[in-house]
Amino acid sequence: MNVIYPLAVPKGRRLCCEVCEAPAERVCAACTVTYYCGVVHQKADWDSIHEKICQLLIPLRTSMPFYNSEEERQHGLQQLQQRQKYLIEFCYTVAQKYLFEGKHEDAVPAALHSLRFRVNLHGLSSVELVPAYLLLAEASLGLGRIIQAEEYLFQAQWTVLKSTDCSNATHSLLHRNLGLLYIAKKNYEEARYHLANDIYFASCAFGTEDIRTSGGYFHLANIFYDLKKLDLADTLYTKVSEIWQAYLNNHYQVLSQAHTQQVDLLGKLFENDTGLDEAQEAEAIRILTSILNIRESTSDKAPQKTIFVLKILVMLYYLMMNSSKAQEYGMRALSLAKEQQLDVHEQSAIQELLSLISTEDRPIT
Repeated sequence: MNVIYPLAVPKGRRLCCEVCEAPAERVCAACTVTYYCGVVHQKADWDSIHEKICQLLIPLRTSMPFYNSEEERQHGLQQLQQRQKYLIEFCYTVAQKYLFEGKHEDAVPAALHSLRFRVNLHGLSSVELVPAYLLLAEASLGLGRIIQAEEYLFQAQWTVLKSTDCSNATHSLLHRNLGLLYIAKKNYEEARYHLANDIYFASCAFGTEDIRTSGGYFHLANIFYDLKKLDLADTLYTKVSEIWQAYLNNHYQVLSQAHTQQVDLLGKLFENDTGLDEAQEAEAIRILTSILNIRESTSDKAPQKTIFVLKILVMLYYLMMNSSKAQEYGMRALSLAKEQQLDVHEQSAIQELLSLISTEDRPIT
């Protein structure tokens, strides 16, 4: 039974909905420590994140057991903190993945969980809350709730201003989301300012050629594209493509060497992967497919650029062990190369890539 009986709730205790903080009327029957205002928010939370973390919440939301010694109590507290840190990162990654996939509604509950765990662990004024505020702001923008997005962003901005130890990576994320806000408001001058700062801080944190910096270049390119400044947009789209190509190629070379030289403890061959978490993979797919759509609209003028992006997507899906998608993009690249009567060496390189995919004994997802 999911319905809460008021007489069963201790006097003075207020039960709030996990999603909207309204008075709760239902409880999750599986963990019995998570409450909701109704069926709609219970289902939304379950589909977004709760199914994945349901049982992990029980020790966090129940009273600590009695310990026989201070040493045991400290050990118990450390375990709870480790569990909270894990849930902070897990919920953050899940919410990020939803955002990159365009599932903004699904991202909200996961982002809220990440925020609450951060508050519990770091306090209300910590700069560690900023990444969760930014997730919620981006989700709000995706849902067309600009005022709500502004509230989250201004809260993040105020927290950063008060902090004396805010990292360059956090500054980068803040400016990127402020840039997205002003893009939504069609204030492109302000958006360019914040995206330039995003690129600066990301470059300080990771380097100018890092995939984590490429998002700033990508959003800046989108602004120039919308403003019909196609030469500037083209230059930035090319830079983003080259950054991802270099990353995936380097990763593939390292893993290929490990694949031929090493076996694990169970005697199985080392398997290739992207080296990215699920959110980063979703970001790569979104960025590269967006650039591909733009390249394909002008493929008659610069087919090599379209083929270049197609080959990057082949490598990405290959490393994600999704052979069917890798073959799909490979065939599109080969078809375009033949259609445009490109250099024979280019066609041969694509055919070799397709042969590599088809001959590898790897799962097709």
